[in-house]
Amino acid sequence: MSDKTKLAVLGSGKGSNFVSLAKACADGSLPAEIVLVASDIEGAGILEHATEFNRPARFIEPGPFRTKLDRNAEAAYVAALRESGAEWVALAGFMRILKGDFLRAFEKKVVNIHPSLLPAFPGLEAWKQAHDYGVKVTGCTVHMVDHGIDTGSILAQGVVPVIEDDTAATLHQRIQQEEHKLYPRTLARLFNGEIRI
Repeated sequence: MSDKTKLAVLGSGKGSNFVSLAKACADGSLPAEIVLVASDIEGAGILEHATEFNRPARFIEPGPFRTKLDRNAEAAYVAALRESGAEWVALAGFMRILKGDFLRAFEKKVVNIHPSLLPAFPGLEAWKQAHDYGVKVTGCTVHMVDHGIDTGSILAQGVVPVIEDDTAATLHQRIQQEEHKLYPRTLARLFNGEIRI
């Protein structure tokens, strides 16, 4: 019996945070096994990366809504996660809001990384919000997922200074570099029991 935490990763995009988690699992710094990578976007980069890392990858139909899963889709995600044996769910750029049934199925077991220092700049394109607002520092936050948007308990934060000639794109790039260090490190502390919820 493996003492590694069974982790599923959900994402909608290129999957760079998945890659950082998969590398940390491979080198032993994250005591987890990725048992499923699922996406709401067919052909998403994250699914290609999952295949490269030899992890089970699945596109799961999200239903008709743009920002959330419909009831059937939610049930399909929960079924796939349960089937994989996942104990925890890490969101890595998953662009849909998860609702009641999903969060009840994995109560206090869903974690997200958000590209700002929450509670500042929740929601979409947080790096652009921060850049437009003119803040001097921003960063990223690993937090528990609850029924609000980016409102769950904060587990860890990484600070990224805003440089004079930053564009929204260069700032986003540097925030992502910080995410790639913070996310695996925080999940490792969570799974080791160093962080208590």
